[in-house]
Amino acid sequence: MDLGIRGRRAVVTAASKGLGRGCAEALAEAGVDLVINARGAEALEATAEALRAKGVSVTAIAADITTPEGRAKVLEAAGAVDILVTNAGGPPPGLWSDWSRDDFIRALDANMLTPIALMQALMPGMIDRGWGRVVNITSNSVKSPIAQLGLSNSARAGLTGFVAGTARQVAPMGVTINNLLPGIHDTDRADALDRGVSAAEGLTMEEARVKRAATIPARRYGTAAEFGAMCAFLCSAHAGFIVGQNISLDGGAHNATI
Repeated sequence: MDLGIRGRRAVVTAASKGLGRGCAEALAEAGVDLVINARGAEALEATAEALRAKGVSVTAIAADITTPEGRAKVLEAAGAVDILVTNAGGPPPGLWSDWSRDDFIRALDANMLTPIALMQALMPGMIDRGWGRVVNITSNSVKSPIAQLGLSNSARAGLTGFVAGTARQVAPMGVTINNLLPGIHDTDRADALDRGVSAAEGLTMEEARVKRAATIPARRYGTAAEFGAMCAFLCSAHAGFIVGQNISLDGGAHNATI
């Protein structure tokens, strides 16, 4: 399918690997020029080179997007942007009684306030041009909270609430905002959580992975490529009637009728 976005320009954060890279690759395959960001310069530039091989322009900005300085660097390079894909690593797991106010502030900065700041910076231009797409990578935990990920549950739920109202305000101007909610995907984040299960239950990493995969009706982890394909569709010319939605990509793990 031609997504109708060839020649558009996108910003994708945390794009050097994992789900962010999957989204960047799918957009590049659709002919979208990219500004990609991550903290690690070496991995980011390797990703940029791979994306350029798909025939699109790629600008790589190594910076911490959760800081004002990092956002300023990315926004300066971005220019007029049609598509924004926000992504940031989740805060560490833990026990509710151990988290301090500073822990919550860090989680909010990374997983709520940074996406909001990027939307506030880039959506006015989209509105002026009458077309724009925003996709926030959040977590399936906003629908099914994960006990040990209380920091993430809290911050991402806040972003979800912001999007719910804002998406309806900007839709009349041709700008859509939606959230993608990944379940367990085969990424570094999944490896980290597998290690936690392994350590807590005395399992090998493979045993921990098998145990977690068994909780998914699809009986496997998702891939970055299939996640990216869904992201690219939400950014496409065909997705203008999808507004303010929270779309789970979790292999059926969230057990709900609606």
